[in-house]
Amino acid sequence: MSEFYIGLMSGTSLDGIDALLVSFPPTDETGTMQVLAHSFKPFDRELKSALLALNGPLDQELHRAALAGNRVASSYAERVRELLQIAGKSAQDIKAIGAHGQTIRHCPGQQGGYTIQLLNGAMLAELSGISVICDLRSRDVAAGGQGAPLVPAFHREQFGQDGRDLAVLNIGGISNISLLGQDGKTMGFDCGPGNCLMDDWILARQGLAYDAAGAWAATGEVLLELLNALLAEPFFAQPPPRSTGRDQFNLAWLAPQLHASFRPQDVQATLLELSARSIADSLQGFGQGNAELLVCGGGALNLRLMQRLQDLLPNLTVLPTDSRGLPVMQVEAAAFAWLAMRFMRRLPGNLPAVTGAKGPRILGALYPA
Repeated sequence: MSEFYIGLMSGTSLDGIDALLVSFPPTDETGTMQVLAHSFKPFDRELKSALLALNGPLDQELHRAALAGNRVASSYAERVRELLQIAGKSAQDIKAIGAHGQTIRHCPGQQGGYTIQLLNGAMLAELSGISVICDLRSRDVAAGGQGAPLVPAFHREQFGQDGRDLAVLNIGGISNISLLGQDGKTMGFDCGPGNCLMDDWILARQGLAYDAAGAWAATGEVLLELLNALLAEPFFAQPPPRSTGRDQFNLAWLAPQLHASFRPQDVQATLLELSARSIADSLQGFGQGNAELLVCGGGALNLRLMQRLQDLLPNLTVLPTDSRGLPVMQVEAAAFAWLAMRFMRRLPGNLPAVTGAKGPRILGALYPA
């Protein structure tokens, strides 16, 4: 009998919570993951502001973080209830929830390294009546890894094709790439800022949460001096394994490079080009023959960004993951449902070649129902 899992994802874009109900075949049977229901709800403005502020130092930040973690758990539980109602399932039908939590710090490799995803897992288990697997990055960091990206193993299982080079790109707040070679090798790493700088800039200048389809960026011109200054950031020259977050790429990082004479729409166009160039640079030399780049995450809905990726990567066919059966806004949540399934079956979820960890590890911490 198939096992049902829920994946909950709220990424660095801070746009809201994606919840996905999926089924996996039992361990002794072959088959593929099936998506049964999807639910999304944006963060309310107060919670989004609180989470965004926690990406930097604050007074009473431990207290604020604990309260925000409780609110994330409550918001996750609401999505679980809605998902179960949509699918006609009960809590007792679900094996476990794989819950990402909200990243507010990601600092691997510093004095042992750490990564913090805000979520009160105990509260989520209490509110949902379902076992919760969370804190999915810390074990990889403890084993000397980056703790990110964790999705390449899932991408290989979901999208990999024999005899074809394939890359899977997630463009959330941060962009990350999975390289699925036709020889069976899998690599992956963070490329740099995806949507985070574009979202923060348009919010500061126009009060909008994001630049729909890249329309505002399309009215501007790329500022080459600014672009080159941003691309000089040492992160972009760092070899894999590598990962990053909002604590590195934010408006405070951008501000020293700005001049009063810059038109806001030109800055937006430059930030879009920065995302596109950092992704394209990460893919240089990849792909033979009919290679494809499958794109997921909110950035896949930015038509201007998708066009720039195709322009910069003429040797790859750039497509949304919808073309391979999994909608762009469901891929990350599906990956965390998959990681929960791996935990419950006591199977490793990381790829040491991707994260740099000392070896395969079972990822996550369990809060039983």
